[in-house]
Amino acid sequence: MYMNLAQQCRGIDPLLDSVFGFLRRKTDFFTGPPGSDDGGEMAMKKVMEVMEKHRGIVKKEKGEKAAKEAKRALEKEKKRLAKEAKEAASQKASDVVNGDDGVVELGDGGFDVSDKPPAATETQEPVTPPPAPTGEEGKGEEGEEEDDGTPPPEGNGGTVEGKYKWTQTLSEVSIVIPVPKGTKGRDLTVVIKKDKFSIKVRGHKFEGGEIDGKLSKSIVVDDSFWTLEDNEAVVVQMQKLNAMEWWPNVLATDPTINTQKVVPENSKLADLDGDTRQTVEKMMHDQRQKALNLPTADEQKKLDILEKFKIQHPEMDFSKAKFS
Repeated sequence: MYMNLAQQCRGIDPLLDSVFGFLRRKTDFFTGPPGSDDGGEMAMKKVMEVMEKHRGIVKKEKGEKAAKEAKRALEKEKKRLAKEAKEAASQKASDVVNGDDGVVELGDGGFDVSDKPPAATETQEPVTPPPAPTGEEGKGEEGEEEDDGTPPPEGNGGTVEGKYKWTQTLSEVSIVIPVPKGTKGRDLTVVIKKDKFSIKVRGHKFEGGEIDGKLSKSIVVDDSFWTLEDNEAVVVQMQKLNAMEWWPNVLATDPTINTQKVVPENSKLADLDGDTRQTVEKMMHDQRQKALNLPTADEQKKLDILEKFKIQHPEMDFSKAKFS
């Protein structure tokens, strides 16, 4: 009922005007009970109470969304660091196999405390890297796609030729479907289900074939809807069931995008909870330090510990020590 009213009013201002007009004509919302003379003050107070209630809900949802995105960014960073550590370990093992036996003795904390300098390594022949993987081998850990050199998808979505354009945020998918100019709501048959979507226009066929099939991911049907804009485009808003994942496509049979190229929306630090904000600030600090070739927070902590160790053990010679 609300969606039909919104479509008929064609805008927020006419919609609000229609609602308050109904309250003025058919209720005592503005005048108060018989005998009262508050000049509409009670109505204003009630409107502000409802406004503040829903503003609080929006602020809470925005904070939760920002926290989820920050958590996802943190998990992605952890995965990247784990991958780098794995590659470093693999390279070290490869050096040993190829004859690089410059092994040094390490003390607690990873410091070289041996008295002798590391053995010199012989010059190794350059190793030709293996060819770039293709097909299934071209995917990273857990089946993720590697960087293919293409730019990020526009609006984190794509275009299905002859059918529609789509964009997405972490929680929503928006689809814009062009229809013949002058199309009326009664000409449309739109089906939105948890795992299915279809749209048919009376007397019209889409160039790319029917828009009818299984959705790539599940949605929340009650929070999903469609509108007809300017009688020439149908806009569909779908609320993702899982608000922590990016869709590769809308319909499972449509072309996919590289979700590794998706660019999340910017979040404000003020919207995050204390622990998440502290973690994000640390990540940002470490990124700035790396860009300036300076130690990260963890590396600086290790250096401070080392300096204390030097002060406590002045008898030890660190001139030939190597640190990692």
